Amino acid sequence: MSTPDEIEVNINPNDADCLNNLNLIDKAIVTRSSTRAFLSTPVDYNLIKKILSVAAWAPSGTNMQPWKVTVLAGKARQKLCDAICEAFLSGEQGHERSWKYYPDKFFEPYKARRKACGIGLYNTLGIGKEETEKMREQRARNYKFFDAPIGMIFSIHNDLEIGSWLDFGMFLQNIMVSARGHGLHTCAQAAFSDYHIIIKDQLGIPDNETVICGMALGYADPDKKVNQYRPDREPLSKYTNFEYYDEDEVYLNMR
Repeated sequence: MSTPDEIEVNINPNDADCLNNLNLIDKAIVTRSSTRAFLSTPVDYNLIKKILSVAAWAPSGTNMQPWKVTVLAGKARQKLCDAICEAFLSGEQGHERSWKYYPDKFFEPYKARRKACGIGLYNTLGIGKEETEKMREQRARNYKFFDAPIGMIFSIHNDLEIGSWLDFGMFLQNIMVSARGHGLHTCAQAAFSDYHIIIKDQLGIPDNETVICGMALGYADPDKKVNQYRPDREPLSKYTNFEYYDEDEVYLNMR
């Protein structure tokens, strides 16, 4: 009998044989990616409502359901994109997120992973480390929802604690997985939280709510190189510990 430490599970979203061996839910999870180029193909309004309604079945402590969503399309989406892009490209001061995503100082192993992700993305785009203007232009595409026809902005009440933020993360993941089930792609975008002042002003989000992130939703452009990039995942042994007591009946404690 193999012990858990001897079992290797290799998941590769670029391997057709691997994907064929996954069930529909696992395949939706594995093929989710941060898509950074979208087609202009419209997304049916009723499909968006269905995805959000399914996502709301995410677990939340005492069923508090802390999520708030604003869905943007057409002129409303364009107006917000134009305002934020103008502020970003002009270097307008006074825009920073009201909450901390990253530590003040990166440390290992997270520093190396973050660096590898950035290098991999810009290498795929053919942007060198000295081409700062091209990097800036790519960053600006965040604020256009990467040309996706649908943009979403997510907010949470200021007085809710970290547990509700965890619940919110599960809601966001549900949206992204459900979208894959309908042939759509997404990109969760914390970058929008830097411009919460503009967002709140345009969308009427009250002062007692915090802008968490945005999300692009649409059909991926298969011809864009940027969508070929998929950062690696650490092997199971790097983040999981198996505790077992005997060879006949295995007790697993995963942490």
